[in-house]
Amino acid sequence: MATSHNQPELTHVDSTHQQGDFRFALVALTSLFFMWGFLTCLNDILIPYLKNMFELNYAQAMLVQFCFFGAYFIVSIPAGSLVGKIGYQKGIITGLVIACVGCLLFYPSASYGSYNMFLFAFFVLASGITILQVSANPYVSVLGPAETASSRLTLTQAFNSLGTTVAPFFGSWLILSTVEHDEKLTEVGEVIGQLSVQQQASAVQTPYLILAASLLALAVIFMLLKLPLLGKKVVTSQKTAKGSAWQYPHLVLGAVGIFVYVGAEVGIGSFLISFLTQDDIGGLSESQAAHYIAYYFGGAMVGRFIGAGVMQKIQAGKVLAFNALCACVLIVAAMFSAGTVAMWALLLVGLCNSIMFPTIFSLALQDLKQHTSQGSGILCLAIVGGAVLPLLQGILADSLGIQLAFIVPLLCYGFIGYYGLVGCHAARPTANVKQQG
Repeated sequence: MATSHNQPELTHVDSTHQQGDFRFALVALTSLFFMWGFLTCLNDILIPYLKNMFELNYAQAMLVQFCFFGAYFIVSIPAGSLVGKIGYQKGIITGLVIACVGCLLFYPSASYGSYNMFLFAFFVLASGITILQVSANPYVSVLGPAETASSRLTLTQAFNSLGTTVAPFFGSWLILSTVEHDEKLTEVGEVIGQLSVQQQASAVQTPYLILAASLLALAVIFMLLKLPLLGKKVVTSQKTAKGSAWQYPHLVLGAVGIFVYVGAEVGIGSFLISFLTQDDIGGLSESQAAHYIAYYFGGAMVGRFIGAGVMQKIQAGKVLAFNALCACVLIVAAMFSAGTVAMWALLLVGLCNSIMFPTIFSLALQDLKQHTSQGSGILCLAIVGGAVLPLLQGILADSLGIQLAFIVPLLCYGFIGYYGLVGCHAARPTANVKQQG
């Protein structure tokens, strides 16, 4: 279902490899999915941390997501080309090393107290994660029978969600709790306040040094593992496919769907702590609010398992539209109410998010046949929505306030509902209609 986008360019596994080898390889790959989910979610913790440290407005703070998700747009195509030359395993090692360098860059960024250096560190880290995704997703797809590729990826993606659920606890314990302690120190006097900035800077160094060491250890492990050597592109004498994936309206609308979905999910996650710390919403400290991010991403993990079962009985487009409608209702409640109602309404949007990305992906790739690979590339580029829309939301938050700025994800979910009901059924090019079914 959601994973068929990788199959046209995949090299099939050599039958000499035994199923036990696949199992071992899959366990190793699962650790990667956990790791990049963990690293991506830490952004939501660091945004309020950096906002306090550098006295940023919301638009400036959202540059974190702009640099992070902008890397997907810039690096995806070169990463695909690189992995085609060196194969999946070496691609994974390269991605881990680059992500490790990104984590190490947080140390001088904090030492020099430079926001621009932090943004560069985020870009380098995300570049490594992009190469990891380009390598690991199709690798999981080919490690075993094609008919069970979908279930394998769903399982590994569940561990990605586990990473996003665990990260808030790690971040709030090691980063935000230190910041709050430092904020109390600033009340003592201006001199101590200056020291506090240095202490705030050091709070981010230890966690990212630990993460850099973990990524380096994983890179060494993947260098030593004997995994199936797959992923290098083999030049064949196949005829060049006529036409283009851009001729399929349901794919183009699906790319817009991916753009707005990633933008909405990242935007909500980025503003959660600021939203929950408002006196009329949760009145929580930033450290307490960070724990609630786990409910947002944990809901997505639970919903993924529920949705997989539901979509075996109900059309995927209808399930997508239902989830989008529920997300719209919850966001309206978060925008125009207060207290625990607004707080839990926004957190429950995570449950609605669960099936959206893989479902939009699979619906957009239906009937593309020889253009599936190109279509997959177009959809991957659309992840740049996570860079653009949170920045727009930040600009609105500065001028209208945090609650009204949620109009951005509200409109996004409105489009996703339209895509599930109408857009995914858009007419295919006539030349291919005969072959459908």
